[in-house]
Amino acid sequence: MLLVYTHKITPRLTYIFKHIFVRILKTPLSFTTKVEEFVAHNGPKITYTKAPLGTEFFIRSHSLLFEQGIGEVAISMGKWEDVPCFFATGEQSTIPFDIFAASFYLITRYEEYHPHVSDRFERFDAVNSLAYQHGFLEKPVIDIWAFKLLKKLQEKYPDYSFDTRSYQFISTINVNDAFAYKHKGFIRNLGGFFTDFIRFDFKSFARRTLVLLRIKDDPFATYDTLVSLGKNYLVKTVFFFLFSEYTTYDKNISYSNTDYRLLIKSIIDYAPFGQLFSYYTVKNTQKLNKEKKRLEEVVNRPITKSRQHFNRIELPKTYQNLIDLGITEEYSMGYYSTCGFRASTCTPFYFYDLDYEIQTPLKVFSFVVMDETLQNAMKLTAKEAFLKIKSLQYEVQQVHGTFISIFHNATLSDRKDSEEWRALYEKILKY
Repeated sequence: MLLVYTHKITPRLTYIFKHIFVRILKTPLSFTTKVEEFVAHNGPKITYTKAPLGTEFFIRSHSLLFEQGIGEVAISMGKWEDVPCFFATGEQSTIPFDIFAASFYLITRYEEYHPHVSDRFERFDAVNSLAYQHGFLEKPVIDIWAFKLLKKLQEKYPDYSFDTRSYQFISTINVNDAFAYKHKGFIRNLGGFFTDFIRFDFKSFARRTLVLLRIKDDPFATYDTLVSLGKNYLVKTVFFFLFSEYTTYDKNISYSNTDYRLLIKSIIDYAPFGQLFSYYTVKNTQKLNKEKKRLEEVVNRPITKSRQHFNRIELPKTYQNLIDLGITEEYSMGYYSTCGFRASTCTPFYFYDLDYEIQTPLKVFSFVVMDETLQNAMKLTAKEAFLKIKSLQYEVQQVHGTFISIFHNATLSDRKDSEEWRALYEKILKY
C-alpha cells in the first residue's frame, strides 16, 4: 500500500489521488497528516506538501487542492520530458510539476466553470480549452503522467509490485433516427420524395418506395449486424435511444410507435443500453424526467446510462440533474468540433462537483471520437478517419485505458453512401 503524507486532507486531494493511483495505476493508498506514522511506514510513500520531510519521494503541492470554489488560476505551460505539463514545482520536487493539481484542474473541467464563448448549440468548444490551445488535446495526458509517475516510483521502490490494467474499447451507438423511411408519416415521406426528386436522387426515391411498399427492408435496420459485430470482436456495444417528442433538433419517429418500442425491446435483450436525452432537456428538468419515465415504462427497468443529444452539457447543472434522476453513467463528455480527450483522461472517472466540493456517484465515460465529427466537422474521408482513429487508439493502448467511440445508426446503415463507413467501423473493431 502507498502512503501519502500531506499537511491537510481535503475532498479534492483524496478524489484526484484515488483517480490516479486506484483507477489508473491500480494501487491501494492511504493518507496521513502524522509525521511519525509516515516515517514508520515501510512501503512506498509520497510527501505532498510545501517542503520535504527528508529524502523521500516528494512532490511540492500547488494550492489548488487545498482551496474551495472557483478562482482565477494562473497557468504557465512547461514540459516533463516530452509531455506538456503545468503547475511547476521547483528543484526539490521529485517531478517538475504538481501532477495532482494539474490533473484535478483538467478532469473537473475547471476551465468550463469560467465565462467562455459557447458554440451555436451552447456548448463549450474545444478551441476554448487549454488542451487545444497547447496542443495536447489528442493525448490522455493524465494517464500518461500517471504512468511516468509510476516509473519514477518503481525506481525509488524497486521491490514493490504494482498492478496493471487492460485496454478496453467501448463502442456506443446513437439511435436518434431509428428508420430512414418507415413510420415517418405521410407529410415527412412526401417531403422526402420531393427532396429526392429535385436532387435527381432516383435511387433514394426508388428505395423509399420499395420500403414503404414493404418490398425491401429499411436501410437503417442494421441493428442485428451491429450487435453481432460487437460480440464477434468482443467489443462492448452500448445503444442510446432517443425517446422524445419531435423538435427542430430531435427528429426521431414518435416514441409511441409500436415498431420502435419493439425494436428497443429486441436490442436490449442482447446489448447494454442507455437513454439519449433530447436537445432541450439540458435546461428542462421536467422534460428530462418525463423522457426517462417514458422509456423505463417500455424497457421495464431503471435507466442508469445516459447521453445528451448533440452532447450538450452545462457544468455542473446537467450532471446535477442527472444525479437527481438516478443516472450513474454519463457518456456526453467530448467535443463535436474535433476528436480528443476533453477531460484529458481515457479512464472513466467520477464527476467532482465544484459547487459542493464532493465526489458524486455519477461516473463519466468520456468519448474520444464521433462519426459526425470526422465526417462533417473535420471533413475526413473514411480512409483518413481510420488513420485518425488508429492514432487515438494507439494513445489509449499505451496507457491501457478505455477508448470510447460514437457512431450513429444512420452512418452504419445499409445505404450505398454508407458502405465505406460501415467498413471503417468493422475495421476499428477488428483493430
